[in-house]
Amino acid sequence: MPRQQPVRALTVLFDAQCRLCAYVAGWLGRQRHLVPLTLVPVGSEQARTWFPALDHDGAARREVTVVGDGGQLYVGDTAWVVCLWALADHRAFSHTLTTPAGRRLARAAVLTAARYRERAGRGEPAEPHRHPAPRPPSCAVAGPSMAFPHGRTARREGG
Repeated sequence: MPRQQPVRALTVLFDAQCRLCAYVAGWLGRQRHLVPLTLVPVGSEQARTWFPALDHDGAARREVTVVGDGGQLYVGDTAWVVCLWALADHRAFSHTLTTPAGRRLARAAVLTAARYRERAGRGEPAEPHRHPAPRPPSCAVAGPSMAFPHGRTARREGG
């Protein structure tokens, strides 16, 4: 079994055309980092040069994507948890989000952000959705494991 490479730096790809994404990227940039974060607009020349294999106009634009310096790839709710793990004041909370209940919370937050982005993109009022995010079914089929830099493993829930 290949040895996991430690994460020493992360690149966060974000949609610079999205007000929410730009705000969160700015917030991430202002935090104290335990692991350096480089914030790069998805689809930019820099992003395409650094990560030519990513779908910059599709999947990487729809969901937050984080790439570790060792080639680790984190997408969606897993990417959010890894971003929090890199921050000095939020690392403990990131560990909480790797529990089964925490994964549901992280996924609900990502779904809420996606709804906000979708509504804002259609020109509708961009206020967050007021209804609770749907919970994944209890019999959800687990997708591939995603290894976290701190050694825990989380499973991405599918529906």
